[in-house]
Amino acid sequence: MKKHTLVSMIGLGAVASLALAGCASDAGDGGDAGTAADKGTVTLGFLPSWTDGLSMTYLVKDQLEKRGFEVELEELSEAGPLFTGLAQGSIDVFPSAWPEVTHASYMETYGDDLEDLGAYYDGAVLTIAVPTYMEDVNSLDDLKGQADRFDGEIIGIEPGAGLTKQTQESMIPAYGLEDEYQLVTSSTAGMLATLDSAIAAEEDVVVTLWRPFWAYNDWDMKDLEDPKGAMGEPETLNFMAHAGFTEEFPEAAELMGEITLTDDEYGSLEGLVTSDEYDNDPEGAVDAWLADHGSEFDWVQE
Repeated sequence: MKKHTLVSMIGLGAVASLALAGCASDAGDGGDAGTAADKGTVTLGFLPSWTDGLSMTYLVKDQLEKRGFEVELEELSEAGPLFTGLAQGSIDVFPSAWPEVTHASYMETYGDDLEDLGAYYDGAVLTIAVPTYMEDVNSLDDLKGQADRFDGEIIGIEPGAGLTKQTQESMIPAYGLEDEYQLVTSSTAGMLATLDSAIAAEEDVVVTLWRPFWAYNDWDMKDLEDPKGAMGEPETLNFMAHAGFTEEFPEAAELMGEITLTDDEYGSLEGLVTSDEYDNDPEGAVDAWLADHGSEFDWVQE
């Protein structure tokens, strides 16, 4: 499997732990912005295997520390506990929520205890995808009656992911695939490992994916057409906080309300964070991205 795919995910737990220890020494780089803990501690929760959240967590961490905040990182493996912690206030901000479709069930459950700080990206989508060499499979309708080609499996990610729920409860029944296919869940890294092995052998494989996601840059994939709209409409990626966050941390909330990224801007950030060059060094990747793009944004503080 490509090095930056799995090694980065496995090593990120250590990175998060080191980041906690290094907050106080690094945060003073902002000069007049103050030293860490001047303005309080903000806890960011994220799932390392979801690289949109990973990228935005370290970008926000960088900018909050340069404004005089102390930042703690809380690494989780499932969206459910993350939203629970967010609603209960043990986590202050989830820097990459998908509130409209992917995480809609969590918003329904916890919405009264959450505060939406704004969207940083518009046009995110959930997808079912196959390698481009599968020229005769172009639509979700094409999966019907062809389960033998895929050993009856659609390869998914974490059981508690919104993508898993959308696939299992919406897409599979919408296209009448219940009796032919099983959605296999494990982890994002597990799905990517299966995808990598199948592509290396040019075997048939169908997986759950989403955009934006760096996997599309590493493998030649195509999204299957969804004429029934079973995977949901495009949605935004948002900074989601616990209720009362803006009142408690108005400057931090203002920062996150100002951040917006285009496809190219976000793609370049995620590309660096997941690259071999910055393997297990998301802070270094953010530094490099800001060196190249920081002057383009009014909200960036050097």
